Amino acid sequence: MKRLIIGLFVFVAMHTGSAGGEPLQQGDAAALGFDPASLSALDNRLQASIDSGAFPGAVVMVVRDGQVAHLRALGLRTPDGAPMTADSIFRIYSMTKPIVSVAALMLVERGKLRLDQPLSDLIPAYAATRVATGSLDANGDLATEPAARPITIRDLMRHTSGLTYGFFGQGLVRQAYRDAAKDSAGLANVAAAMQLASLPLEHQPGTTWEYSRATDVLGAVVEIVAGKPLGDTLAEMIFTPLGMHDTGFTIPDETDHPRIAEPFDGDRIGRYPLFNPREKRRLHSGGGGLLSTVQDYARFAQMLLNGGELNGVRVLKIETVAMMTRDHTISEGIRPGKYYIPGRGYGFGLGVAVRISDERASQPGTVGDYFWGGAAGTSYFADPAQNLFAILMIQSPKSRRAARAELRAGVYEAMARR
Repeated sequence: MKRLIIGLFVFVAMHTGSAGGEPLQQGDAAALGFDPASLSALDNRLQASIDSGAFPGAVVMVVRDGQVAHLRALGLRTPDGAPMTADSIFRIYSMTKPIVSVAALMLVERGKLRLDQPLSDLIPAYAATRVATGSLDANGDLATEPAARPITIRDLMRHTSGLTYGFFGQGLVRQAYRDAAKDSAGLANVAAAMQLASLPLEHQPGTTWEYSRATDVLGAVVEIVAGKPLGDTLAEMIFTPLGMHDTGFTIPDETDHPRIAEPFDGDRIGRYPLFNPREKRRLHSGGGGLLSTVQDYARFAQMLLNGGELNGVRVLKIETVAMMTRDHTISEGIRPGKYYIPGRGYGFGLGVAVRISDERASQPGTVGDYFWGGAAGTSYFADPAQNLFAILMIQSPKSRRAARAELRAGVYEAMARR
């Protein structure tokens, strides 16, 4: 593949297809405590992956002290298309989860929602939730028992609801989720959440961290409380105030379609191809349906790192951000599930994984750093102690873990701690 490295800085207007928010200020990498040569080495490693055919292209951004230390667009936007640019639009999948979690916390601050409120207050179908025992009954069906306590809004935000995902892993409950998914195509948020309520939980609520459809259900809750579709709610509460004009559940304007980044053919999430951003969908998946750009997500990330405020616009209170980005699981006796995605040294807050220890952590970082990523390859982490965050945008499910490791290692290798 022809080598393409295009250095793009956020103070330059990249496109005319979208108004966009005011970009973060461009800074000097060395003045911000980075070795420019080491940052270039990160680019080179990502480019080597591109040249090897791992993924078509990437956008990487590193921000410290509110200023952009590094922004590069590498390779191609699509396998046979134009060069990657910093305004390219990516499916961010589960990087949707922190955004929806912030919306829910905003409703908590406004007194419209409570963290310990039973989910059944909003969606009554969850009042009779049952939990799988792990065996079959005499009829060959899943044996279940009553839930020991109600699922709460906090459970949804920290993945302790007992819900699960069906697209990975094995087990009777996961198979039930896969079977139900065949009948759920085209359902809107609340209807999809009600369908999930008819399925058994994999764990008793509040006992086990298990990655799940919980944030999809949280999105339905936000929709119910706000009284409007999730996409409209997020635009009103978060995207418009923060100037995230390239973020949403679909890309309706055809003039923006050329900016959509695409994977190689056959690069899928399990058995499933990536969703089509050009099509309007009834389901506004709170767990994985958003599209965004590196510049838009940087505004969201900077708002959190600032303690809930960006350029005079306050989204959350400082205290709420502190609560969101502290551990609510391991330190509170929650068991890690079989598929514990946060990894060693990490607990989970309200929408993000949170580093609680350096002793067993398998990746560089600082206690208190937090992160999350998306199944199609995008990822993001923030380190409050170092006042920095970094974002990597690619569209490659198969390459996401290796690329995220490159991002972490490259940023910390290039950084002078202080």
